[in-house]
Amino acid sequence: MFVAFFLALRAAGIKTSLREFLLLQEAMRADLADYDIDTFYYLARATLVKDERFLDKFDKVFAESFKGILQPKPAAPNGVEPQAIPDEWLKKLAEKHLTEEEKAQIAALGGFEALMETLRQRLAEQKGRHQGGSKWIGTAGTSPFGAHGYNPEGVRIGQDTGRNRSAVKVWDQRTFRNLAGDAELGTRNMKVALRRLRRFAREGAAEELDLAGTIGSTARNAGYLDIKMVPERHNAVKLLLLLDIGGSMDDHVTICEQLFTAAKGEFKHLVHLYFHNCPYERLWKDARFRSADAIATQDVLNTYDHSWKLIFVGDAAMSPYELIQPGGGISSWNAESGETWLMRLLNHFPKAVWINPVSEQHWSYTQTTKIIRDRIENRMYGLTLEGLDAAMHRLMH
Repeated sequence: MFVAFFLALRAAGIKTSLREFLLLQEAMRADLADYDIDTFYYLARATLVKDERFLDKFDKVFAESFKGILQPKPAAPNGVEPQAIPDEWLKKLAEKHLTEEEKAQIAALGGFEALMETLRQRLAEQKGRHQGGSKWIGTAGTSPFGAHGYNPEGVRIGQDTGRNRSAVKVWDQRTFRNLAGDAELGTRNMKVALRRLRRFAREGAAEELDLAGTIGSTARNAGYLDIKMVPERHNAVKLLLLLDIGGSMDDHVTICEQLFTAAKGEFKHLVHLYFHNCPYERLWKDARFRSADAIATQDVLNTYDHSWKLIFVGDAAMSPYELIQPGGGISSWNAESGETWLMRLLNHFPKAVWINPVSEQHWSYTQTTKIIRDRIENRMYGLTLEGLDAAMHRLMH
């Protein structure tokens, strides 16, 4: 079983080595898993997964490899042998729909602990398959345990998805859904990716205890305590974020807001400005594009030196005239083409990437996307964990 699990992980693209698999075996021989499936899950994940992008794949492989194993302890504390739940119990034989009055009559068991204790007792007592009813583990009933029935506070066993949204605990629930490299991201996962762009430095007032310095200083001071403080460590990377707003980018507002929120939480030195479709002679401090919020692009070049890293966020989709033709901008007359200003920014900031929220398979359909990707020397990346990871790696090297 464990060899098959190891091979399944490798087949799924999780870069697990034989040495790590042997380490898991040693941990199991040392009884670290404690005959508990949940403990074994965390032990296996900590041992075999080196990169968070593989956590979702690991959950899928684990669920498939150990499907049906609910309680693998050799004996329960009271001496009653636990029983596996037969697969045939979990077939979707019927769906039972109750009226609101009937649902109101079904009482909860009194909290999570009581629910789990009752489930343990039912597993020890039940001898066969059960359908319907209000007590045993089965299908299409009002018992708190099973599938395709109703209870206001239950444990879902053997049902693909929720129906009444009342389950307290779900077996085989994937905690790390959407951490796969090709999945679109939420704010939390974006922070994980952006943390790859880190270079820490100590700056500011001394606020943090220097433990090593305190120990050394105290030892040199004949044992008299000599506390040393140091400035707090901060991410010293300086980031200029240029965000395309309006038009076709309206379709990507939510995910771009998540990216912006993640960036604000990760970078102390962050400046963000807005543009529409393509940067011209002006950028904006506010997305409403008021004249009072405009800033000359040349002033940006004069203010922020080449040590700043530049990230464009946009779909790069527009009329070709907006990119390559002077006067092609749709909101103002631009004396020089957007392409000219784009190249000025790229020449000034050698560490620059373009993050595109549109799926990469559609980039070739838009002429301007292909032009910008060429001008930025293929440093255009998708807004996925894998894309952000590659973009952060490119900015650091």
